[in-house]
Amino acid sequence: MKVSLIAAVSENRVIGAKGDLPWSLPADMKFFSQTTRGHHILMGRVNYESIPAKYRPLPGRENIVITRQKAFSEEGIHIFHTIEEGIEYARQQGEKELFIIGGGEIYRQTIANADRLYLTHVHAQIDGDTFFPEFDASEWRVEEIAHHAKDDVHNFSFDIKMYERIF
Repeated sequence: MKVSLIAAVSENRVIGAKGDLPWSLPADMKFFSQTTRGHHILMGRVNYESIPAKYRPLPGRENIVITRQKAFSEEGIHIFHTIEEGIEYARQQGEKELFIIGGGEIYRQTIANADRLYLTHVHAQIDGDTFFPEFDASEWRVEEIAHHAKDDVHNFSFDIKMYERIF
């Protein structure tokens, strides 16, 4: 099973601000939805709760939520208390590519073992409080997927790239 991280990241590595995305990029949201649909997705509880209630759990995907809160429960999701348990659950279900979708601490704990990164590089310096971890780009083969210019519905230009670990 491949373990893939998927995120939109500003030039200064910001991925979130006050529990929300700090941009509006509908084409990136469409890419995220199409890429993760039909797969297991793993996220932290805070990230899960930042998704608007009408979209939770994310449809067309098996939602795995990691939390330290033993009493946390919600319909339609799989809850685990360690990342390893969540990854093992997806593996046991026969998942071919598990998507880690955040937040910052979950990314930090999983990037060293990731096989693939799908990163939307947002061309802006953003104020925020949640960051994507630094990584050594020389360990990855990069494939350009798409470029999108700033326009009337996208407040920043961005590039979507896939990074495949080479060693």
